[in-house]
Amino acid sequence: MGLVEAINLSVSKGKTVRLEGPGRFIEGFGLEGDRHGGKEKRQVSLFGRDSIRRMEEIGANGLCSARFNENIITADIRLFELPVGTRLKIGETIQEISQVGKKCFGCEISSAEGQCPLADEVVFTAVIKGGVVKAGDPIEVQK
Repeated sequence: MGLVEAINLSVSKGKTVRLEGPGRFIEGFGLEGDRHGGKEKRQVSLFGRDSIRRMEEIGANGLCSARFNENIITADIRLFELPVGTRLKIGETIQEISQVGKKCFGCEISSAEGQCPLADEVVFTAVIKGGVVKAGDPIEVQK
């Protein structure tokens, strides 16, 4: 079982706000007020604390890291190892993994390091059952 470390709201291109309180996730949409909400398959983005640390260690400040805004920072779970279609109970919500990884745009990180963690380790979900999620909530893989 993993944990929600933080909830982030993407308010405009390149501008993310860390929510102090819980986030409301809407079925079929994503995080309420998020500029990426409503996308068919990529309603919510999740990225692990360990992946973020690896990106920081290799100096990730290129195209992807400047453009990418994760909604949920996770801890103690490697969601990218789970297959598409896996359902997760996160706080009050049920979310289904709809995509693992994202297209690499070939920034200086990929040139020097091969491929950054963002390309393989970001997870996108669709909200199946809405509800509230807050930092500290468990992330449970549904069987």
